[in-house]
Amino acid sequence: MSRPSESVVDGSKASPKELPSIDLLLRAEGAQALLTEHGHTLVANEARALIDALRARAVAGTLSRGELQESVLQAALAARVRQRLAPRMKRVLNLTGTVIHTNLGRALLADEALQHVLQTMAGPNNLEFDLGRGGRGDRDELIEELLTTLTGAEAATVVNNNAAAVLLTIAALAHGREVIVSRGELVEIGGAFRMPEVMAAAGATLVEVGTTNRTHAHDYARAINPRTGLLMKVHTSNYAVQGFTAAVDEAGIARIAHEHGLPMATDLGSGALVDLQAHGLPHEPTPREKIAAGCDVVSFSGDKLLGGPQAGLIVGSRDAIGRIRRTPLKRALRVGKLTLAALEATLRLYLRPERLARDLPTLRLLTRPAAAIRAQAEQLQPPVATALAPRFSVGVVELLGQIGSGSLPVDRLPSAGLAIAPLQKKGAGRALDELAQLLRSLPLPVIGRIAEDRLLLDLRVLEDSGELLAQLPLLRERLS
Repeated sequence: MSRPSESVVDGSKASPKELPSIDLLLRAEGAQALLTEHGHTLVANEARALIDALRARAVAGTLSRGELQESVLQAALAARVRQRLAPRMKRVLNLTGTVIHTNLGRALLADEALQHVLQTMAGPNNLEFDLGRGGRGDRDELIEELLTTLTGAEAATVVNNNAAAVLLTIAALAHGREVIVSRGELVEIGGAFRMPEVMAAAGATLVEVGTTNRTHAHDYARAINPRTGLLMKVHTSNYAVQGFTAAVDEAGIARIAHEHGLPMATDLGSGALVDLQAHGLPHEPTPREKIAAGCDVVSFSGDKLLGGPQAGLIVGSRDAIGRIRRTPLKRALRVGKLTLAALEATLRLYLRPERLARDLPTLRLLTRPAAAIRAQAEQLQPPVATALAPRFSVGVVELLGQIGSGSLPVDRLPSAGLAIAPLQKKGAGRALDELAQLLRSLPLPVIGRIAEDRLLLDLRVLEDSGELLAQLPLLRERLS
């Protein structure tokens, strides 16, 4: 127990005049160690910020003299330096039940992709150098042959995301002209990214045909005129219209477009390169199917069902892709060496389809057996219950997750996990919010979801239970 005199001193208020100078703070032994490790600029800046914050509290009358003790000041300075250097982007444990979570980084990269990025980024690489000819090369050549092999297209290019792919396609094929799209496909995706606004940004005029729920072939044919530049179909991946509906497939739209000497493009979005039904999942349209249907351009994402880095992949006819490459906007939207390295390594995995469900994390997670996930939940229940006792109960529950990122919005994935509920019903909502915040504040943040007065931890994406178990002692300590 502290001596009474110390308690009085520590508890009394400090005035701004009692604050140490920056120079005095930096001469202390603890600061000298920080200066040796991190250099003068960072440590001095944090020292100034610390003193400024303490001065504001002193003026407000909320600063105690105990906080001005040298050991306390040095600990505060070291904490500020650590916090300043801590990364804002962190790994998290995704226990939301959504496998390809837009807010949690979407697809996980395969080990092969991670290793390829490390190896190629550690030194100079042939990003735009043709090793065969010994001269300048084209960065598209790094992935074009892989994409054409996997999709059946004649040519391919890549930009920084699928929104950019759509924008570039329209700008290249229909700038200053009209683009015909069904009203039922004028989608809005995350971040208020709307198809009509994309058309305007690309310098094209949108022509809507049909109605929200029904569009027919003659709607497209009647809308074609000398100003038409492109017919387009947009895959409604993030919602579903059911009931009294009608739509024209890509083959039908392509036939109408080609009869009038026009190109036809489709935006697939999700980017599945294989038939998911072969892996026990609902079917999702593939670029190969759309190329076979006659599409001149097919665009899709790299970081959704494809399982790679963020990228917008554009495949199609040699003529259409050539026009897209020659558009000045292409250079502004191109991807860098990090993306290309990860994308190339991911695409190579598809050359061995028999191993894909093992090697590609996205497909591996989507195809995890529900029985295996439940067994994992049953193993985790006792230690998690112990960590949260006596304030919360923990039970094993059957859950329904989803693929995510706009892919197959209606279909659900059978899963299992832990349901955490407060034992004290009064203030249950606040208790769940506080627990969710505690989980997010762990060194490896844990992200679940609150539903029906329970915090649900869906385990489909948790392949290594040890990563959760290792943090339970700290969680229990913070709860107490």
